[in-house]
Amino acid sequence: MLVARAARLHRAYAAPLAGAAALCAALFATPAFADFRVCNATQSLVGVAIGYRAKAGWITEGWWHIEGSTCKTLIEGPLASRYYYLYAEDAERGGRWDGPVNMCVAEKEFKITGVADCLPRGFQRAGFQEYDTGEQASWMVQLTDEPAPAGPAAATPTGTQ
Repeated sequence: MLVARAARLHRAYAAPLAGAAALCAALFATPAFADFRVCNATQSLVGVAIGYRAKAGWITEGWWHIEGSTCKTLIEGPLASRYYYLYAEDAERGGRWDGPVNMCVAEKEFKITGVADCLPRGFQRAGFQEYDTGEQASWMVQLTDEPAPAGPAAATPTGTQ
């Protein structure tokens, strides 16, 4: 008798509970975001610039200020380019994360089209590190105090699809 009663209760409540669980999952599900993020694993404030190829040509943008032990999204949404270029400066200790690809930057917030003739156009030239995202939808670079094992740049890239 007790088993039959438990079975009736299970049938009576199982369908509504399953429906409620599905509704909660749909309402509170976190959508997957695609973006290019930079995480600052140091304790210092870091200024970051990014470069990429767009329909209008080469673009460099900056400065994002990233506090120590935090991350910032530089490009929101699925990545449109395969290659991105990053340059960063430690605002407190004076170090930098750079690379061999020369692009234009400015003292204050900027968005510059073109990478040639930086100085004659009133900009500075900085060496950016190239990141091959492999056409993934998301990419993250982590800036660290220690140099990366593969070379002089102290940045560790990770990509996700």
